[in-house]
Amino acid sequence: MPIRRLALTDFRNLASVDLSFGDGRTAVIGDNGQGKTNLVEAVAWLATGASFRGVPTEALVRTGADRAILRAEVEQAGRTTLLEVELATSGRRRMQVNRNRVTRTRDLLGHLVATVFGPDDLTMVKGAPAERRRYLDDLLVAAHPINHGLLADLDRILRQRNALLRQSGGRATPEVLSTLDVWDDKLTGVGDALGVARRDLVVSLGPEVVAVLASLGGADRPGLLRYEPEWLAVGLGPALVAARQDDLRRGVTTVGPHRDDLVVELDGMPSRTHASQGEQRSLALALRLGGHRHLANHLGHEPVIVLDDVFSELDAGRAARLVDLLPAAQVLVTAAGDLPPGVGADRVLRIADGLVVEDSAT
Repeated sequence: MPIRRLALTDFRNLASVDLSFGDGRTAVIGDNGQGKTNLVEAVAWLATGASFRGVPTEALVRTGADRAILRAEVEQAGRTTLLEVELATSGRRRMQVNRNRVTRTRDLLGHLVATVFGPDDLTMVKGAPAERRRYLDDLLVAAHPINHGLLADLDRILRQRNALLRQSGGRATPEVLSTLDVWDDKLTGVGDALGVARRDLVVSLGPEVVAVLASLGGADRPGLLRYEPEWLAVGLGPALVAARQDDLRRGVTTVGPHRDDLVVELDGMPSRTHASQGEQRSLALALRLGGHRHLANHLGHEPVIVLDDVFSELDAGRAARLVDLLPAAQVLVTAAGDLPPGVGADRVLRIADGLVVEDSAT
């Protein structure tokens, strides 16, 4: 599902951008702070409904403007889909698919799917469990946009349950227990569904990640992915009952998919604590590219690949091996300087102060 056209108005520092895209690799070159990451962030936003930098909407609107406009024409199976989003500094965002307004983010998703490699990917390996949960959940949503609603329901139910636990002050009154029963039933339905979906994803994803890791090199020990939360074996309902007294005492939900971790191992040891920096970097690349392969197999076509300032973090060997492993997909790559040897581009765009121009040398 390649992008054929991208038009942006007042997005970040990009006052006005209108670009057409073909197949192959497009390089966006510019000094730091000129807007190259902003350009690919817009692509990623249209694919996921959120900033991969994790910033609020108001940070996406150019200073001095009150709204940003994102438009993309995406091709799939010979048909073109027009995606349009208006992000306002205040009020609700507006979204359209083929000129028809949609109110749910999940209705925007699925028309454009992108795999984003970034310099912060190392946090998937060495960071907190939330980073690895987000990695899994992003793949689940990209494969099945309906999972966006599942995750939103989980967040809403947890907020309500945790509010009740805090308000109870640790007292298990009949009213508190009765209301907890209601929220536990809701949480069990959503939590069990998410836990099973994550488990099945890891079973399918694991071999892809391990295969990419072996091809990348830089990690001589065998890798393994595990998602085995204790509660999943018995179901979330019984686990919530067992944890109820502790939840009341602490005022927070202590068990469930919001507390789980994807374990990434090398030679049977947690990579977060027992892998070298080089091994962790290879694992991060393997997670991204393995996830891309999983989505391509599931969707039947290649998602767009975004490589945002990735090569500045890689040694020459890893960079060359990553390039060799890239599939025949539409690729957008950003860099602060010239691309490393072997990283060919079919087209080069230069960006400075938010202005994008075609490199006449290409």
